[in-house]
Amino acid sequence: MKSLRKLIQRPLLATAALALLGSLATPAFAGKTIDAIKARGTLNCGVNPSLPGFSAADSQGVWAGLDVDVCRAVAATLLNDPLKVKYTPLNAAQRFAVLQAGEIDVLSRNSTWTLSRDASLGLHFTGVTYYDGQGFMVPKKSKITSATKLKGATVCVQSGTTTEKNLNDYSKVMKLNMKPVVFDTQEATNKAYFAGRCQAYTTDASGLASVRNKEASNPDDHLILPDLISKEPLGPSVRRGDDEFFAIVKWVAYALIEAEEYGITQANVDQMKSSSTDPVIQRILGTSEDTGKLLGLDKEWAYRAIKAVGNYGEMFERNVGPKSTLKLPRGLNNQWNKGGLMYAPPVR
Repeated sequence: MKSLRKLIQRPLLATAALALLGSLATPAFAGKTIDAIKARGTLNCGVNPSLPGFSAADSQGVWAGLDVDVCRAVAATLLNDPLKVKYTPLNAAQRFAVLQAGEIDVLSRNSTWTLSRDASLGLHFTGVTYYDGQGFMVPKKSKITSATKLKGATVCVQSGTTTEKNLNDYSKVMKLNMKPVVFDTQEATNKAYFAGRCQAYTTDASGLASVRNKEASNPDDHLILPDLISKEPLGPSVRRGDDEFFAIVKWVAYALIEAEEYGITQANVDQMKSSSTDPVIQRILGTSEDTGKLLGLDKEWAYRAIKAVGNYGEMFERNVGPKSTLKLPRGLNNQWNKGGLMYAPPVR
């Protein structure tokens, strides 16, 4: 009986193995989101209304920032034009509902990847584009130098964010009895803090730097405390139910990170495409293996993204790094081989 069972199982296992190999070799087909994007000729991207360095529009209505660059790279990949993006400004309370409703294709808006959001909101986070942590900002004249000195302090915080919960958790654990002063919008929170209604302001440390630079009459009058009280991995998200689009947004970001690791820049990408003999660079730029067909794309998909916005390091430096107005250190957002957390799965 055992020998008969083995004879039956062998062909079944062989058939299963062949089926698996066949599925691995099958190119991806465009999902409904990709079809809709190509039909309308634009990528609909949800962004923060005004967070310079991440997403903000100038007086001419031109958007810029790290989160904006993610959308431009995806548009370059899918539509061969990084400018074919419609930006929808969204506050914290709106952002996920608008994505769920299909009014935007991708949400690229300084949003923290958490279990509850990932599991219950009908969306997928596609990766981390900025590793952050929640901090506090105080007027320098207060002489406060640490969050542990904020006992009993009133703290401005925006509702509908992970920030509010983190503040309450930290206050409870540290027995600080902080008094949250909650506002519905970022604009209202900013105004209240700079009007002196709160003794401190809390949000992601990068957000504090952006707010201080944009809103303070004199940024040097305000200190961002060194304490970080949470992990805030920020990244884009897409609706569940379209694996093909999910894969594309995910791998566009990975390609930009890996491009930096291998020294591919916006300035040298054409030269590398024509002359590099490095197998990894050839795969990324589509001069050897065709990785695009596995994503339902052509072989130059990553080349177009890099040509449009540069590699991840260039995006960081241009928008939020030491040479930008925010002057944020690379820190955790450095490459994995330089002491940071930016580590992309191989494009192969």
